[in-house]
Amino acid sequence: MSKTSKKQAAADRKARIEAMRRAEKARERRNRILTITLSTVIVVGLAGWGVYAINSANEKQEQKSAAAKKPISGEKTWDAKKLGRTHVAGTVKYPMNPPVGGNHNQAWMTCNGNVYTKAIPNENAVHSLEHGAVWVTYNDKATKADIQTLADRVAKTPYTLMSPDKTQSGAITLSAWGHQLSVDTAADPRVEKFLTKYVQGPQTPEPGAACTNGLTAS
Repeated sequence: MSKTSKKQAAADRKARIEAMRRAEKARERRNRILTITLSTVIVVGLAGWGVYAINSANEKQEQKSAAAKKPISGEKTWDAKKLGRTHVAGTVKYPMNPPVGGNHNQAWMTCNGNVYTKAIPNENAVHSLEHGAVWVTYNDKATKADIQTLADRVAKTPYTLMSPDKTQSGAITLSAWGHQLSVDTAADPRVEKFLTKYVQGPQTPEPGAACTNGLTAS
């Protein structure tokens, strides 16, 4: 091979190497661009998901708060600020029956899922409501099956108590501090809503106060 041919071959080889290097650099640039672009998309996606998750959580919390403030259909309410909370001796004349608050006896009825088979003093039961209990009462209009259903539900629910009350107008009444609901049957879905909402609910004047070691009755 002549010197000219050798020089030409060397030049061609050098040109190929340079072309290969340029191609490699171009691939590296493309890979970097793809990596940066993908990373950006992931970061933006995660940020977007984070915002969505926060907004969704806030929306659910707002809906929950709104639901908590919304009265249950048929529910009666009284201004808690106007319900007395003084401990008194003797009988108290309440403006509603069963009472949902007001001055009461210093001793509360034990309300740790207690089912009383006889009427209990209003003054002691009201003290239980002050502690965040829901008081379930019934009269002769309630069926034996409904009474048993309610008794079973109360028995497994702390901060509840149940007793008969022949003087009330509705067959079944659920009372919490400042709130009351009357229903015809234990199967009414509002019974569960009331218990869920008001057992140690936001209406409780003394949240966390004891429902044990109070008065008991047969």
